[in-house]
Amino acid sequence: MWSPVPSQYPITSRDGPDVRTFSPKPSDITRTWYEIDATDLTLGRLATEVALRLRGKHKPIFTPNIDTGDFIVIVNADKVYLEPNKAGKTFYHRHSGYPGGLRTFTQSERLATKPEEVIRQAVRGMLPKNTLGRQQLSKLKVYAGESHPHSAQGPKKLELPQAKRKPAA
Repeated sequence: MWSPVPSQYPITSRDGPDVRTFSPKPSDITRTWYEIDATDLTLGRLATEVALRLRGKHKPIFTPNIDTGDFIVIVNADKVYLEPNKAGKTFYHRHSGYPGGLRTFTQSERLATKPEEVIRQAVRGMLPKNTLGRQQLSKLKVYAGESHPHSAQGPKKLELPQAKRKPAA
């Protein structure tokens, strides 16, 4: 009898062979807490590493439509390194919704007032623009100072030597 599926595949249903694609279930996902000291780390390089770990792309069970990422705690956000030429040319805009309600801040002004938001915005731009991206961003905890309230989770120190600021030659 002729079959549309070659005989080496076992036919278990009328539609064809078994599906062998792995899709992680919530019980398969283990979330690790990491702590990053942002002192002298370049903002963009820090943000790409954080976004990669929030999405879970460093894990072998990564699936684009499932949140498999880890928790990230960033301390010393006020000591992050900004390129001098970008600090004055990069702008953040906020609008109240009323006429004349546009507020514009440079990156260096924003770093002086709200350093947590500078890092959060940089990471947010590298995550998916949907519900999954917002869920992944909620696992990011950013603090301007040295202390944080997540010591009970036992975060592991994560070193990012590729994000270190290059010394002036």
